[in-house]
Parts: sequence; C-alpha cells; structure tokens
Amino acid sequence: MKKINFSILFLLGLALALAAFPAGADDEGCTVIAVGKKASADGSVILSHTDAGPDSRIYVVAAARHKPGARAAVHWGIQDPTLPLRDDGEVLGHIPQVPETYAYIHSAYPHMNEFQLAIAESTINQRGELAVTRETGRQIMTVEQAEVFALQRCKKARDAVRLIGSLMETYGFLPSSGDGGEDLVIGDPGEAWVMEIFGVGPGWTPESGKPGAIWAAQRLGDDQALVIPNWSIIKEIRPADGENFMVSANYMQEAIDRGWYDPAAGRPFIWQDVYAPLPVEFATSRFWLFYTTFMPNLAQWPDRKLGTNPMATINPYHQFVEPLSLYPFSAAPEKKISLQDVIAFQRSVFAGTIYDFTAQPQWLVSDGKGGARMSPLATPFPNSDLRALLKLSNRRPVARHRGHYGMVCQLRSWLPDAIGGVYWVYQDNPYISPYVPVYAGCSDTAPSYQAYDPENFSERSARWAIDFVDNLCNLRFQDASREVLAMRRPFEDKVFAGQERIEKEALRLYAKSPNKARALLTAYCRGLMEEVPVLYGRIRDRLITLFTNNRE
Repeated sequence: MKKINFSILFLLGLALALAAFPAGADDEGCTVIAVGKKASADGSVILSHTDAGPDSRIYVVAAARHKPGARAAVHWGIQDPTLPLRDDGEVLGHIPQVPETYAYIHSAYPHMNEFQLAIAESTINQRGELAVTRETGRQIMTVEQAEVFALQRCKKARDAVRLIGSLMETYGFLPSSGDGGEDLVIGDPGEAWVMEIFGVGPGWTPESGKPGAIWAAQRLGDDQALVIPNWSIIKEIRPADGENFMVSANYMQEAIDRGWYDPAAGRPFIWQDVYAPLPVEFATSRFWLFYTTFMPNLAQWPDRKLGTNPMATINPYHQFVEPLSLYPFSAAPEKKISLQDVIAFQRSVFAGTIYDFTAQPQWLVSDGKGGARMSPLATPFPNSDLRALLKLSNRRPVARHRGHYGMVCQLRSWLPDAIGGVYWVYQDNPYISPYVPVYAGCSDTAPSYQAYDPENFSERSARWAIDFVDNLCNLRFQDASREVLAMRRPFEDKVFAGQERIEKEALRLYAKSPNKARALLTAYCRGLMEEVPVLYGRIRDRLITLFTNNRE
C-alpha cells in the first residue's frame, strides 16, 4: 500500500461510514447453489445450502411401515433447537399416512433420503400482501414439514415437486422463517428442479376451495448451474412444456386478481417481477459473486473488485445498481464445477471486493511510517456490537459466523443409492468448520453431531467445539484464522483423499451384502465426526496459548 495521511483517511472513512447502511440492515441467510450433472466435474448432480435453520443437530430418521388408516402429524417447531432430539414440536394438524416411509437425514431443514433424493432451501422475499402468520390464516404446511414428507415418500425430484405442490395447495403454505416465500432446489442423480412457493395472504381457509399457495417449478438444464441468494430466480414460464415446468393452477390468476399483472397490456408474465419486490443488495451481491466466479464472460458484469481505492467499500453512491434481469435463471459454467468448488464458494467472505468486511477503512491503523496497514483484528465476521462501535456498514457474506449449519449433497447415478449419495455437512461457520460426509446408506450419525443446546455449552457437542474456536478467532482474526485453517487442512485432506478408498470397499461389500456396506459407511462417517470435537479442542488450546491477553 502506498503511503497516505492516516489521520485524514480515518476521518474521511468514519464520515462516509456514518452515512452508510446501519448496523442492523437486512441480512438474509441461506445461499443455495445447484449444478447439473453435465456441468459438474464428476458427473454428479450437486445441491448446496448454507446458513440453514437453528437446529443444527444431524441425525437419521429410519424407514418405517404404517398401518392402514394411519395419519401423519404436521408440526410447528421442526427448527427449534431447544426441543428434545426427535421432538418436532406442536402438532397443527394431520394428513393421510402412506404404507411405507423412507429413511432420511434430518435437521432444521431435512436434506437427503436413502434414494439420493435431496432438497436445498433458501427463504426468498415476497410481496407483503402474500405474507401470513398462524394468527391471520389457517395455513399449516411449513416448508421444512413439506420437505420431510417429500423425503419420506418420494424417490425422484419430479415426484417431490408434485407432492410438495399438492401439500401446499391443500393445507396452505405457512412461513416459518420470517414472512418470506420459499425457494427449493430438489434433485436426484438424474436432474434438479427449482421450486418457488409464495403465500396467498391472510384469510385463506381449506373450505374456500382455493389453493393455499402459489408455486412454480423449473427444471435445471443438465449443463447449467445456478445460485439462489434469498431471491426468486424463475422468470418466464411455459406451462405447456411439462418436461421443464410445473405450476399451481393459480400461478398467474392470483397476480391478475390482485392487479399486479394485466394480460391485455401486451407484456410477458415474468414470475420474478410479479411476485418478488424490488431487489436489494444482500441478494444482488451474491448473484454477482456467483456469476463472476463461474461464468465471468457471460455478460458485462459490474466491476466490484476492490482495486486501490480504500473508500470503495463505503461509498455506495458510485456503485452500479444493475437490473435483476442481468442475472439468468441459470447458465453453463465456463469450467466444470467440482464439489470442492462449491465448498469454497460456501466459505466466501467476498475477499478482494467492495463487499469485503475487512477492507473497510475503519480497520486501518498507522504503520508508524506515515502510512496505514490493516489491523490484525480485522474480521469478516464482526458482531452487531463491533459493527456499531466501528460504524461498519453491514455486509452479508456467503459464510456466516452465526450460520447454524449447511451442506453440499453429491448425487451420483453410477453408484448404488447407499453409496452414491453423500451429504457433506458442516456446523456453525463454514469458514472455520470442517466438512464431514454422511452417506445415503448411513443408519446413524455421531452423538457429537446430535448434541446441541444453544443455552448450555457442552464439550460433547461438535457444534459448540467449532463455535468456541470461531469466537476465539476474533481475538486476533487475521492471525488466528490462519492457525485454524492450517490445523484443519490435514483433516479435510484425509477425508477427501479417503473417499475413493472407502467407496471402493463399500461397493465390494455391497455386491455381497448391502447391509454390511451400510454398516461400513455408518462406522466410517461416525468415526470422522467424532474426530471433530477432539481436533477443535486442540485448535482451541492452540489459539488460547497464542493469543492470551497475558502477551503484549
């Protein structure tokens, strides 16, 4: 960095920061990436989900058989981490049960079943008139409950779309993450679908005969990839093309009835424009990051690289405000996307861009030579108190320090389902946390990944072990995070390097006894999970030793 007058820089930065976004600005959570089988490096369909719901406990719900006439409960509370494990909360109603339900991996948002059917979720903004609460309507079907039913009853993505659509229309969509709509990517080893669900507002009743939700679904092209950053991405819809689109009966009529779309005006019906409000930067920033990362030559993207201007991060007046139409539903990546590419994106903190938290000038300190340098305290994860103290304009990176958990599902058609489906899961913050695999054939997870009480620290909990390290990093983030990554790297290298070996052995066993193969995979994954709290205990001790306040 060239020499600059530090005092002038600080005062200017502070003045601009005071005019920037407030510390409590909106910062929506989940980021979803989906990759078609011809766009991925290994031929798998890939689905991912960061910053999932608050119940980060990961466990397997076994397959079951049910008696004729049985009813299945519809719950409110699936995301509540304060409830006992396997307690899904208050029962709002019931639906007919099916004779057989399939095994699936459960958490705040259930993600994958034993047949490699997988679902990723991102809450999206919707028009305020479509929002509803338990007090203003009789809708009872949350998206996480619909995901449970789909994973229990379906083997293919198309069937899951139809089932979830039917459940939402019949029982009414009830938001459970604020008042937004929902975006799902539903995939199997052959294909993936994007399904967007909006409410119908207060006053709906099952007796009305009207659908209790508005929804549309579009198939992801096999050679395409996409991102969902808490925003609708479906644009023009062709209902006659049943191979690539599915819709609710009211998908357009609701907009006509509410005066949001006039068929006589001669304009096309653009789903995204009609049902979602004007975009905000917490979404467009992630659209921009995804497409400039994987499709840099697809369009003339806004220039948001940091460059040499230290004020670029806090001066929105000179930033481009691009139309949402710039970003497609999906596009073909210029280089095939690997599992590790998706994980790297999930760990993004917008380094080197105007959205980089650590690049804001409030972190600059004197270098003693008339210039400035970044403070070793600069962190991409400042909490609300630190943002308020330093007047840091708010940011929403992909990785988040309060992110609960997240995953990448790897779905492979050339392997038996028990081996082909891998649920790569992290807990807490993906920037700090390791990823561990859970195979579709696993019958259980490690106790340390099933233990988490947000109100009581426990060394038995992997989530708490990782969270402890995440918090310690902010003692001196620039140095501490390097220590964490250096100590985590050998573990993850071992996990990824061992994937081929364990799958080869499981495949050999599977030919003789599928149950023995499942037992092998279960023991393997549980073992890796149990290493995590031990490893993060060592990392914790290392950070305390290095960055104790007994040192100058």
